[in-house]
Amino acid sequence: MRPGNLTPPTHPIACQRRTAHDDFVGEGLMRIRSVFLVAIVLATACGGASSSAPTATAKPTPTPEPTVSVADSSLGKILIAASNKMTLYTYMRDTADTSNCYDQCAANWPAFTITGEPIPGAGITGKLALAARKDGQKQLTWNSKPLYFYNKDTKPGDVLGQNVGTVWFVVANP
Repeated sequence: MRPGNLTPPTHPIACQRRTAHDDFVGEGLMRIRSVFLVAIVLATACGGASSSAPTATAKPTPTPEPTVSVADSSLGKILIAASNKMTLYTYMRDTADTSNCYDQCAANWPAFTITGEPIPGAGITGKLALAARKDGQKQLTWNSKPLYFYNKDTKPGDVLGQNVGTVWFVVANP
């Protein structure tokens, strides 16, 4: 073989030629990797007892809307349904946690039914709870008295059902 016809070596390491610049760049990359690794270890260690799986940032829980609120009326402070601002009534023929208003009665005096848990608004005195109706719905109660709307009340603030038949009364909030 003549010196001008040398074939290059086939092993990659044999082809590499190291310079001072290569050593400087290699050391710099190693330093960057080391700093990055230390930062990861510290960040993990600062996590304390948290799980190793990433977690989504918790969104603040929205404050639930009240079910019942207090409003001023011509009769004083009364309870109203927070969703539609309509006046709430009790029926004197009901017993504790039991409605006796069905059929034609319920057509004129719709039960205040909800699907979730009752949430009192600011200033509510007394206890809100739920009672099972014969039709399977959950009727809201106040101090164990089932609550109703009156179908002739057409706008917030109406109290047209007060003392109807001497058995229907607006729920006053003392």
